[in-house]
Amino acid sequence: MSNEYTLDAIDREILFQLQQDGRLTNVELARRVGLTPPPCLRRVKRLEEAGVISGYRATVNHELLGGGLEVIVSIEVSVSDLKTLEELEKTIAAYDEVVEFRRLFATPDYHLRVLVADYAAYEAFQTGKIIGIPGVARVISQPTMKKIKVLD
Repeated sequence: MSNEYTLDAIDREILFQLQQDGRLTNVELARRVGLTPPPCLRRVKRLEEAGVISGYRATVNHELLGGGLEVIVSIEVSVSDLKTLEELEKTIAAYDEVVEFRRLFATPDYHLRVLVADYAAYEAFQTGKIIGIPGVARVISQPTMKKIKVLD
């Protein structure tokens, strides 16, 4: 059984419009996609129930909240036992500065997006929170120069 959900052109347009503005009223969304409100709402509900639309959220301007420096962090680990990796993941995921955290299939083992106020705050984060976690072998930090395309 396939986990795929088949989208038609209207479903794709609904998703596009909601990704642009998740606060659209159903009436406005229906107008933009060329439907009347009742069938538009049914389609949105069907997309939500199928898990295609997994939620709605606010996009936060982190710079206004003191998170003006974004750093892409790659972490390589030196262990392969599951308990150590689970503890490493639990520890890093709990940090407020970490806004994205992924385990990869290749080297590096992990990819993080970290938001902090400035370089001094990042140094404190890396040396105080990442370095020294059991299993961390190497940390590579790449400060972001410019965001070109952001989906979320």
